[in-house]
Amino acid sequence: MSVPHAHVIGDPIAQSKSPLIHGFWLEKLGIAGRYKARHVEAGNLGEYLARYRDDGSWIGCNVTMPHKQTIIGHLDQIDPVARTLGAVNTVVRQENGALIGFNTDADGFLEPLLPILKSQHLFRMARIIGTGGAARAIIAALAHNGFTLVVAGRNPEKAQALIDELAPGGEHHAIPIAYFAEATNFAFDDREGCLDLVINASPLGMRGSPELPFDWSHAPPGSMAYDIVTDPVETPFLNAAREAGHPTINGLSMLVGQAAIAFEKFFGAAPPREHDNELHEILTR
Repeated sequence: MSVPHAHVIGDPIAQSKSPLIHGFWLEKLGIAGRYKARHVEAGNLGEYLARYRDDGSWIGCNVTMPHKQTIIGHLDQIDPVARTLGAVNTVVRQENGALIGFNTDADGFLEPLLPILKSQHLFRMARIIGTGGAARAIIAALAHNGFTLVVAGRNPEKAQALIDELAPGGEHHAIPIAYFAEATNFAFDDREGCLDLVINASPLGMRGSPELPFDWSHAPPGSMAYDIVTDPVETPFLNAAREAGHPTINGLSMLVGQAAIAFEKFFGAAPPREHDNELHEILTR
C-alpha cells in the first residue's frame, strides 16, 4: 500500500519550515506518511494539481506565496471561511479526486493571542503591514475580535479595498506603508486596559528581502509586535521592538498553529502539541 503524502507549494519554497513541522508530528505519532516542499511557479500551478489529482496516495498540499488566491480557480470546492477570505492555504484531496480548499491562517494567527483576547479591553487597535493573502486572514480575524484596524500597504487603495471587503462598517484606516518609516510624536492613549498590536503580515524582513521600514515611535506603550515571517525567526522588526521595550510574537506561533489544523485534515490525527517546546527548538536551529 502506498504511503500517504502531502506537500507545501510556493515560489520560493526552500525557506519553508512546514516539512520539519509535519515530519516531527508524523514521527512522534508513528504515522506512516510523508510531507515535502515542492517549488511550483505561478505558471505551473494548474499542471501541478492536474498531476497529483489522480495520485491516490497524494492527500493534499499547503499553499504559500504567491498561490493563495490564484489556486482558488483550480479547485472543485471552497470552504466558506476560505471563500470569505478569498485565499486558500490548504488543499485536501478527496477519494474521488476532488480538491477542497481551506484557510487555516486566521485560526493559526489567533492561537497565541487567545489568552489575551479572553480579557476585556477598553479599546483594541491593530496596525497591520501588508495586503497579501496572509493579511486578508489577519484583517478578518482581528475585525471579528473587535479591533480597530490601520492597514498599511505600498498601495493604500488596495489596503482600503481589503478593509471594505473584509471589515466593513468599522472605523478602520488605510495608509501608505511609508507612513510608518518616519518618527512621530503622536500622543497615544496610554490608559491601562488597551490592547495594541503591530503586525508584519508582509514578506518584508524575510531572508533575501528588504527590511520592513517601521519606526517604533508609531507604537503605543505596551504594544505587542507580531511578525509572521519565519525565515529568519528573529527578524529585525522583532529585534527593534524588543529594544524599544515591546513584547513580541514570532512567526513560528502562527506557522505551527495553522499547520496543526492542516495536519489533522491531511493525516486524520491531532498533532501532539505537548511537544511544542521541542518543536520550536528544532525550528530555530
